[in-house]
Amino acid sequence: MKDLFIKYKSVVKFILTFLLVYAALSFSYKLYLDASVGSHYYPDYLTNLVARQSESLVNSIGYNATIAQHPDEPSMKLIINDKFVARVVEGCNSISIIILFISFVIAFAGRFKITFFYILAGSVLIYVVNLLRIVILSVGLYHYPWRREELHTVIFPMIIYGMVFLLWMFWVNRFSNLKKNNV
Repeated sequence: MKDLFIKYKSVVKFILTFLLVYAALSFSYKLYLDASVGSHYYPDYLTNLVARQSESLVNSIGYNATIAQHPDEPSMKLIINDKFVARVVEGCNSISIIILFISFVIAFAGRFKITFFYILAGSVLIYVVNLLRIVILSVGLYHYPWRREELHTVIFPMIIYGMVFLLWMFWVNRFSNLKKNNV
């Protein structure tokens, strides 16, 4: 058993680091969500911000978009030209995906400064792509509501998770300590 542990030490270290960072960040995010109940921003600040930014972006491309609190659930309704097209829920704010991204990068950490800036740049990129995803999805749902399932459950998750995967691969191949240890 000890020989296996020594042989796969880097794999075990990656898994444990990933799980610890993921658990810590997820727990912190849950504390944030619990603390935001009853706050000025509905359903929470980050989800509210994503809804407002999505509204602004939809307006900037020539549509008349508005957002409103959903009366029956903790979400914001995105309305385009008086047509309700989408709900912006907590899962739409990209924080869970950013937590997953950060956990992986830290598990394959390189030098501190490079790791920090890669996490920062990658998180901003994920956030921006997520906003664009919501805008394109909303406009798509406005014009093609019968394509809801394909747009929401296949194409757009593939884009956001595909981009995260590419960021991970770039990180591992370009900056992580794994590459340095194998050379």
